[in-house]
Amino acid sequence: MPSVNLRELRDTRQLKAWLQAGETVELRERNKVLGRIVPEKPVAKPAEWPDFAARRKRIFGDRMIPAVDILLEEREKSRY
Repeated sequence: MPSVNLRELRDTRQLKAWLQAGETVELRERNKVLGRIVPEKPVAKPAEWPDFAARRKRIFGDRMIPAVDILLEEREKSRY
């Protein structure tokens, strides 16, 4: 369990990182525990990414979109 002294509370970035990671932090003064700072919510698992390749295949099938060709044409038109 990470611990922090009262003087070290100025570095709120480290404290915030610990709390966002779901860790309880001990608050100390001269190596005596004054209390504990507990994160409010448990850390949620990140959601799994959807299968983008299957979604693309379902929408567009086997056809390929010539995005590079379209981009080059657009750039040629907008040149001065």
